[in-house]
Amino acid sequence: MSSNDLRSLHYAIPVEKIRYDERGLVPAIVQDYLDGTVLMMAWMNQESLQKTLETEETWFWSRSRQELWHKGATSGHIQKVQSIRYDCDSDALLIGVEQLGDVACHTGERSCFHQIEGNIVPPPGDTLSQLFQIICDRRDHPTESSYTCKLFAGGDNKILKKIGEETAEVVMAFKDDEADAIAGEVADLLYHTLVALAHHQVDLKSVYRKLQERRQ
Repeated sequence: MSSNDLRSLHYAIPVEKIRYDERGLVPAIVQDYLDGTVLMMAWMNQESLQKTLETEETWFWSRSRQELWHKGATSGHIQKVQSIRYDCDSDALLIGVEQLGDVACHTGERSCFHQIEGNIVPPPGDTLSQLFQIICDRRDHPTESSYTCKLFAGGDNKILKKIGEETAEVVMAFKDDEADAIAGEVADLLYHTLVALAHHQVDLKSVYRKLQERRQ
């Protein structure tokens, strides 16, 4: 975030106009700014929100210790603020961050929201990120019946051939101008492209970062 972006962010968040509760606190949901994964929830007061805006890193209020705490100060898992929004009632914050180390939870998990009925699972992100996780799992734990595993077994020759074929089908779908066919063929192309990324050990978030850089 540039200094100009920070100034815009600062003036866009009326610290004094946020509706804090009777304890002077407001809930803050933190999510990955690239894929939207919800990383954690914590509490802020006016001072911690002000410090967050000034430092471009998240600061929260500890209800148990009754003090400010700088996320990642001891672990190194600092959160670089990319955006801050507040809801229609001005009583909840949504903070988009770059999570250093890709770990937000004190347990070492990426997200605090990683448990489902006692089981630990990867936190959900956007659809492409979820699909990419599955593809990477197929790569690391192959099974004979999996089409994805068969692509990996064929290496670049098989994977890149499929990308070429799917690209041609996307072009034809657009020429035919049929919305459902276009969506289906683009989905196929995206899937095979994700397989190629996984095969070459390139993380999907690297692609997202490139898109963010070009957008800015």
